[in-house]
Amino acid sequence: MKKFRFLVSLTTNDNDYQIEQAVSAEHTARRLGVDLQIVYADNDAINQSQQLLKIIQSSSNSRPDAIVFEPAGSTGLPQVARAAAAAGMGWVILNREADYIADLRKTYRVPAFCITSDHRAIGRIQGRQIGALLPKGGSILYIQGPSGSDAAQQRTDGMQETRPAEVEVRMLRAQWTEGSAHQAVSAWLRLSTSRALPIEAIIAQDDSMAMGARKAIQEIGDMQLRDRWLAAAFTGCDGMPKTGQAWVRNGSLAATVVVPANTGLALEMLAQTIHTGTVPAERTYTDVRSYPPIDELASHGKKRIV
Repeated sequence: MKKFRFLVSLTTNDNDYQIEQAVSAEHTARRLGVDLQIVYADNDAINQSQQLLKIIQSSSNSRPDAIVFEPAGSTGLPQVARAAAAAGMGWVILNREADYIADLRKTYRVPAFCITSDHRAIGRIQGRQIGALLPKGGSILYIQGPSGSDAAQQRTDGMQETRPAEVEVRMLRAQWTEGSAHQAVSAWLRLSTSRALPIEAIIAQDDSMAMGARKAIQEIGDMQLRDRWLAAAFTGCDGMPKTGQAWVRNGSLAATVVVPANTGLALEMLAQTIHTGTVPAERTYTDVRSYPPIDELASHGKKRIV
């Protein structure tokens, strides 16, 4: 029996969620007995496109049976997807919805589907976390993902739907990494107008960005100012057991949103599809949840104003 070969393309190798994605893929590949290759795009959509096209255009003996990828840019690489499908390779998109998947499924006899979390739902959870932490309102610094990211925009939209109207939001962008958030917040803090703001919470769309923001604040030379900013509630998103959830437990973060890794599920669905011919749903959504639960955060918020 032929041993299946799958390729997983991830955005970066310096983000805790992407690292967990790689670990999940490796564990599942070993369990399923399939060959696995993982490549990283360095948060560069052009680089990701070129990496995948090179693989798709390689000799048929070295090509994978399917490509599982998390987009590094604002598109789901539709032309690359069609090239892969035309070459007989399955195509799975992670954490992004793409309208062209329906056309792929009609035109080519290969597995093609999306596995994603509901990013607007993630944002709604963050909005409710904000309300629990700041029951009397206040000001927050909200650190978004990159401007070309659908996930970042959907999370922002969801947060705006559920945050209390009394909470004022200041926006800042970073690139889903601790280093980029550290750089962005450090630059922002150099503005005299920023330092004077009464920020009571720093809400990031990613746990590593929340920690990058915290690191930038810890480097403030003015001890009184630094202590005031560190007294703010920090929250993130992704909630990996060894990072985001651990940071909540040790007090570095007040909360996170648990977003399960989905590479393992993608490989399982691909293997089952190839074995049985069963066509999976065009979209599969994974569950997300607040960590800790919102009611526990509400108790924390009440303590902050006593």
